[in-house]
Amino acid sequence: MATSAAPAAGPSGAAAADPRRWLILAVICTAYLMVGLDLTVMNLALPSAQESLEFSDADRQWIVTAYALPFGGLLLFFGRLSDLFGRKETFLTGVIGFAVASAVGGAANSFGMLVTARACQGVFAAMLAPACLALLATTFTDPKEKAKAFGAYSGVAASGTALGLIIGGALTDGLSWRWCMYVNLFFAAAAFLGGMTLLHRQPRAGAKMDLPGVLLATGGMFSLVYGFSNAADDSWSTPSTWGFLALGGALLILFAFWITRAGQPLLPPRIVLDRNRGGAYVAVLFVGTGMFGVMLFLVYYMQNDLGYSAITSGVSMLPLIVLTAVGANVGGMKLLPKHGPRPLISAGLLICAAGMAWLTRIGPDSGYATHLLGPTMIVGLGLGLIFAAALRTGTSNVAPEDAGIASACVNTGQQLGGAIGVALLNTIAATATTGWLEDNVQGQPTGDQLSLAAIEGYTTVFWWSTAIFAVGAVIAGLLLRPGPLPATDEDTTGAPAEQTEAARP
Repeated sequence: MATSAAPAAGPSGAAAADPRRWLILAVICTAYLMVGLDLTVMNLALPSAQESLEFSDADRQWIVTAYALPFGGLLLFFGRLSDLFGRKETFLTGVIGFAVASAVGGAANSFGMLVTARACQGVFAAMLAPACLALLATTFTDPKEKAKAFGAYSGVAASGTALGLIIGGALTDGLSWRWCMYVNLFFAAAAFLGGMTLLHRQPRAGAKMDLPGVLLATGGMFSLVYGFSNAADDSWSTPSTWGFLALGGALLILFAFWITRAGQPLLPPRIVLDRNRGGAYVAVLFVGTGMFGVMLFLVYYMQNDLGYSAITSGVSMLPLIVLTAVGANVGGMKLLPKHGPRPLISAGLLICAAGMAWLTRIGPDSGYATHLLGPTMIVGLGLGLIFAAALRTGTSNVAPEDAGIASACVNTGQQLGGAIGVALLNTIAATATTGWLEDNVQGQPTGDQLSLAAIEGYTTVFWWSTAIFAVGAVIAGLLLRPGPLPATDEDTTGAPAEQTEAARP
């Protein structure tokens, strides 16, 4: 196994390029794809798992929530942990843990066993996600190569959720819901062997873990994600919703106060106060909120109203994945170096808004080619442009010892946005559906009327997603600086990030 240190510095003082850097990229992308898949891979398998393990409809939400809670709540902690104790070690531990949890989940013989396995998956996903992005940011030093690497990684990050629907549908229909868990073992084996062989031990930050900050941040994020999850399935007025949301908000306010006074804070304020990085984090938050309009409700529409099977509805998302990859690579390699993040992120959000607005034209007899193909391709292109710029920008101009926590901020924005999106859009859909039935039906509704009511809920969600993306475009455009990222945006040169930031307007 390889235990060597990172490549030695060259004559200029910059780290020499790792000759195996493209293989390292493949290992990183494999691991992160596994994490992204599990956000949705179980969604289409839930009915089969419910029938097999005999749990109630009310318990179904916990198969998804058990993964999301620790994932969203522990990202900042594990991001900093990777800086302090080593990214290779964090990466390998995360891969092993995720594989073991997946094996246990696949073999689950009870609801409790499956939920526990999903929660453990979420813990190790929170360990893996920031380590992956930090390893990417510190492995590539040449600007052109870094653009290509981030383009590839962005395509994986943006399309993993949709790919999870495809794989989940195929495995559930072709094999068993248990293979939605077992499939992770193949990804984990490849990532672990590659990581052991290729990854270098990197220099570690000399700071200590900020335990008060960990407690405040973890408690705050856990409470927010839990509160939004309850809102999605119960009601905004229940104490388990507003109580946890209020608690989460209060803890995060205390966290923001604490990090300005702590000697070695969990999240150094300089990470989020930079306009470019802050704009990238906000953009990912809006994307996470709005994208569930297409990832969740479009799948509902295809299955419940158009009669698509799990595999057909999953495959129908393929154009979105392809255009996401195209947008991420073109944006990351060609456009970002020349124009900077502001036009890419703003345009990407507006393109997503246009795609969601196009989806509002659906009806009970809509055809895939006429009503769904175009909008999903448009949304995919927009997502690719956003992620190509946001992932690179979110880790730009940070010192090597802060790469893990900066990467965690990107993932935290996406996870928190997803929790908000599911809760908000579920509520909007339910309200619109109920309102349509009250206005148009007297007595017991027919099947056709129920379908029309559901479509009213979907189109209302699509309009809200349109607005979310559009507002995100405006806010991100105001936050992000014009022009390309500075030439000093090379995390591994050893130049202190504060020097480059202080010289900027």
